[in-house]
Amino acid sequence: MPDALRAVPFRGSDAIRSGVMTRRRLRGSTWRRLFPDVYVHRDVPVTHELRARAAVVLLPEAVVTGRSAAVLWDVGLADAGQPVEVTVPPRNHQVRVEGLVVRRAALHRDQVRRRREVLVTTPEATAVRLASVLPRDDAVAAVDQLVATGVVRLAAIRSLAAASRGPGSARARDVAGLADGLAESPQETRVRLLVGRSDLPPPVAQYRVHDQRGLVARVDFAWPEHRVALEYDGLWHGGREQFLRDRERLNRLREAGWQVVFVTAVDLHDPVRLISRIAAALAASAR
Repeated sequence: MPDALRAVPFRGSDAIRSGVMTRRRLRGSTWRRLFPDVYVHRDVPVTHELRARAAVVLLPEAVVTGRSAAVLWDVGLADAGQPVEVTVPPRNHQVRVEGLVVRRAALHRDQVRRRREVLVTTPEATAVRLASVLPRDDAVAAVDQLVATGVVRLAAIRSLAAASRGPGSARARDVAGLADGLAESPQETRVRLLVGRSDLPPPVAQYRVHDQRGLVARVDFAWPEHRVALEYDGLWHGGREQFLRDRERLNRLREAGWQVVFVTAVDLHDPVRLISRIAAALAASAR
């Protein structure tokens, strides 16, 4: 068996034609069918990235776009079971394949790059595409995540969004304006947007708290004049050492005169209650 067939998707018809595979062997349990005539070895884990690579094997002129492009830029916006989005030239015939979303559109060559041997939209073009089609908060979170990876600057996304025309371009400009590229998780972005829609004064993102000994902590959001911090508290997976570090950090914040309001995923479903809690903390600090 050629080593190349053990690691990457391939066209079954090509393997049969070249004599390295028989039709009978291809139908055996060694091979997993990803798309029509596209197979991969059963030992290769099926991820969204793998399926995106398989889509390009099926459609050689395709460029990976949208959520699938974000995955190739290391932002996990799609899992293995979600459809792969690709874009083909407008002249191509319409393609309907289960597990694929195939757009026909002209992509400017400056907005296409090769990554991991696959043609994919550039990070800024990927961000603008997502900003134009996703629900607003999801789109802002996606843009923030792309910026957080370090593969693109927010200024480049805003510049491309400003130059964009056509369906979704106004939405893309709005989303690019709302993104700040500072959030370390999608939920942090959602917390920031939720607070921004309230009557609360705007907080400072990723604020560094210092005391006489130096840096105490970097908090997700802060109202420095009130010494109130807002932290998103996700699922906790640390061991005892991490637990002790977290408690030491919290104690130092309190010793420095700071009050910390924690936000969980449940709180995001009850924004009125959350905003009231933050407002109460800000009011108490002013007494």
